[in-house]
Amino acid sequence: MQLLALFDLDNTLVNLDEAFRKWAAEFADEHSLGCEAVDWLLALDQAGYPHREAFFGRVHEHFALSESVEELWACYRKRMPYLVRCRPEVMDGLSRLRASGWKVGIVTNGTADNQLGKIQRTGLAEAVDAYALSGLEGIRKPEVGLFEIAAQRCGMALADGGWIVGDHLVADIAGGQAAGLHAIWIDRGTWPGYAHEADHVVTDVLQAMDILLADW
Repeated sequence: MQLLALFDLDNTLVNLDEAFRKWAAEFADEHSLGCEAVDWLLALDQAGYPHREAFFGRVHEHFALSESVEELWACYRKRMPYLVRCRPEVMDGLSRLRASGWKVGIVTNGTADNQLGKIQRTGLAEAVDAYALSGLEGIRKPEVGLFEIAAQRCGMALADGGWIVGDHLVADIAGGQAAGLHAIWIDRGTWPGYAHEADHVVTDVLQAMDILLADW
């Protein structure tokens, strides 16, 4: 099997949950909504509103804000790249993988401005060999095409195998396995009782990197 490792971005290489909490506190303060609004925003995020346009539709209605849904969503996308962070240990792990001969790519769903901003501002653009963003390519995980684009940009053929590391059992794990990749699932406790066939289960991306480095 070729040394190809594709990583999800949000809550895999970067801590989106942490960044979202920071954003929620800033948003509530900016709009003078009070501390209870932060808890409401966090609960709404956890209640299953993965698409931010739908999320901000609820926010706009609940708080009777003057800004439009589109304006709220645009401000969110502009701000989030400044709030996410990639831990130094994760950057070091990516460096160790590449030094060991691995080709490393990022495969992520999301709008181009938001996701590209995160990759660039965290330094991940220089820390990996390639990336494929659904907002740029017009195709989303779990569709195989996005994995194919990332592999090709790493100079690899998806048919020769590799690994996917991510926290989403459908988009990352099932999608990666459909693309012929072995899978390491980062279990953050958000998929209780959900059946899966990941090759390994970890709780942190650093553990996934250690598995890759140890096995090869």
